[in-house]
Amino acid sequence: MVVRNAWAAWTVPWSMTTPTRLQASLSDMFGQSMAVLTRPSPATFELFERRGGTRQALTYVLLAAVVSAVIAALFAPFHREVTVIGQFITRLILIPVQFAVFTGAVYLIGRTLFRGTGTFPEVAYTFALFFVPLSILGTLLGIIPVLGWLVGIVIAALMIFFGYLAVQSSMNLRDSVSGAVTLVLSAVLYWVVGGFLTALIVLPFLNR
Repeated sequence: MVVRNAWAAWTVPWSMTTPTRLQASLSDMFGQSMAVLTRPSPATFELFERRGGTRQALTYVLLAAVVSAVIAALFAPFHREVTVIGQFITRLILIPVQFAVFTGAVYLIGRTLFRGTGTFPEVAYTFALFFVPLSILGTLLGIIPVLGWLVGIVIAALMIFFGYLAVQSSMNLRDSVSGAVTLVLSAVLYWVVGGFLTALIVLPFLNR
């Protein structure tokens, strides 16, 4: 029995085994982000989708949340309808929550409707690689009054573009239509669920 089990394990094709998931550090993720941003393609994303998991993705996203929260808090005194503490706490909570909602929607829709074979950790990590640097860039440039609205449009367009590539890679959807539909439906679900959660989190801090 032992010999037979050992032989069965030896003869399992390497393609059927689960690759070891590496625990990427923040510096690793910065490097991987630069790679996917400068060489955008599903193939580039696939190089890194198993270099980290959900924990690494959320840690990376939390970095973007901290940057956004600090900047929002610094500029809160210039807006009468918000407070420093309110801006800081809501940004710190909302960004990770919104990211989790959207990537969860991508995973559920891609797997349910189009039989995608990716995992949620792969989706979360893949999306974090472009979401974090673009979010930080948008936050930093968005404080410039003249560029604020233009930066918002450009960052949104880039998010859609890289999101489309990331869907194909992380969920293994080679059909461009299924990738696009997954992204659109995820956005709709995100606005519904995310809007509700945003209201629950933000309303207590308004006018305080």
